[in-house]
This record gives sequence, C-alpha cells and structure tokens, in this order.
Amino acid sequence: MKEYTYFPGCSSSAEGGARAFTSSLEAVARVLDITLKELPDWNCCGSTPTGSVDELGAFCLAARNLALAEKLGPEMVTPCSACYVVFNHTNDYLKRYPDLKGRVGEALAAGGLTYEKGVKVRHVLEVFVQDIGEEAIRAKVVKSLTGLKVAPYYGCQIVRPGFGFDHPEAPTALERLITSLGAEPTDFPLKTRCCGGSLIIPEEDIALDLMRRLLESAARGGAECLVTVCPLCQTNLDAYQGMVNRKFRTEFRMPVLFFTQLMGLAFGLGEKELGLDRCVVPPGRVLAART
Repeated sequence: MKEYTYFPGCSSSAEGGARAFTSSLEAVARVLDITLKELPDWNCCGSTPTGSVDELGAFCLAARNLALAEKLGPEMVTPCSACYVVFNHTNDYLKRYPDLKGRVGEALAAGGLTYEKGVKVRHVLEVFVQDIGEEAIRAKVVKSLTGLKVAPYYGCQIVRPGFGFDHPEAPTALERLITSLGAEPTDFPLKTRCCGGSLIIPEEDIALDLMRRLLESAARGGAECLVTVCPLCQTNLDAYQGMVNRKFRTEFRMPVLFFTQLMGLAFGLGEKELGLDRCVVPPGRVLAART
C-alpha cells in the first residue's frame, strides 16, 4: 500500500463544488491500494483571488500548508490544478527570494510553525501515471471502454510553467492513462488552452467564447466525451455548456468528466460512487454501451 499526504483544496473538499472529483478519486485510490491521508488543519492554498489583492498573505497561506505537510513527510499530493501551481510557485519563490522567505517565516513562527526542508508537491495524475504505472492500472480494468473516444484536457495550469511533471505544450500523461483504460484519446490541439477560469464572472462573453473553442475542437476530433484534471475546468465546460449553446447557437452535448471518474468506470465502480449523477451534461448516453 502506498500512502500520501493529501491536500484536497477548497473545490474538492467535502463542501466544495467538485465533490465528484473527491469521491471518484477516493474510490479509485482504494482499488489501486493507495491511502490518501488528508492534511490535518489545512487551509485555502491562497490561490489567484487572494494573491491578486495580498501577495504576501497568499504566500503565507500556502506556506502554512507546506509547513504542516513537512511534519508528515517529503511529499504532498493534490487533485486541484490551482493548488498544484500555487504550492510549486510558493516553493520556487521561497528558494529564490530570501527576503520573502524571512517574512513568510515570521508569519509561520507566529503560529508556531517553521518551513525549512521543503515539500515536493505533486498532482494526483502524476502519481497515478508515474508511481502506479499504466500496466498496474490496466490490470484493474474490468469493464471495457473500447471504442470510447475521449478528448484529453489538461487545462493551462498543471503543465505550466513547468515543474517537471510533463511537457508544457505537448503533455502525454492523460493520453497514456486513457489508453491504459482501453479508451481512445482523440486529437485535441487545444488540450492545454485556458477554459476561461473565473473570467465567467467578470467577462462572461470572453469566457464563453474560450469554452466554445474547446468544445468545438474536441467535437472536431471525434470525441464523445471530454476528460479533465481540473475542478474549475470541469465546472466551466459542464455547467456553462448550455450557455455556450444559447449564445453561439451550437448543439454541444459533450459530457465532461474527471479522469478519476473514467478510471472508476473502467474499474467497474458504481455511477453514484463516482459522482456521475452530479454531471450537468448527462454522461449516460455516451457511456451506456460501455458500462
């Protein structure tokens, strides 16, 4: 059994909007004999909204989690693309800028913490592909996904600016995972492009156009569904697909799944357990013949 310190992040927590990611990840982890040990007393990573108004405060929020994780071991994994980037960005800046490290250290000391040796932060996709491996994953497949055409969507964060996980412009981890499940990854030129992120709030037209381009590209490549690694990407492309259709007079009916949900289907797990009932665009039509 492999054990990892686990940082769920706000989106994927029990109270967050991406609960289906958490439930499917936990279910798949059990099949693969992985223990995800949730970081005690964790707080928000200090993602983009916080950093845009209080950069030092955001670094301190991230560093507090890293300091807590350091007590438990040299690594921490997260399912959230934003958390993954924020923690790696924090580690990088604390190494490069001694003055920042000193100020963050003062804040940590006020809470009785220190952060010295550093913690390697990894995305769960990296863990599955590199630590578990494609052959071990293939060995757990009990329901064939043969013929299912899947668009692999990384989003713009986990492969940039480049923390050694995959190629920043031409990553392949998702394609390899999809293939190990028996499904077929489709050609998807926009697989590392932005979905619009939180622009849907202040700049709705721009965000919807970015989503349209992604859905159009996936459909053009023959995809029956789109699989992503990011909570925000899944929310945007799933929840706002209807708005895209109304605005651009399109007729997309593209299910948008977390890669852990696709894994769970191949492992023979139940739809409720995988959170498939939480999808806005129902995946049943596409998956019925394979499950």
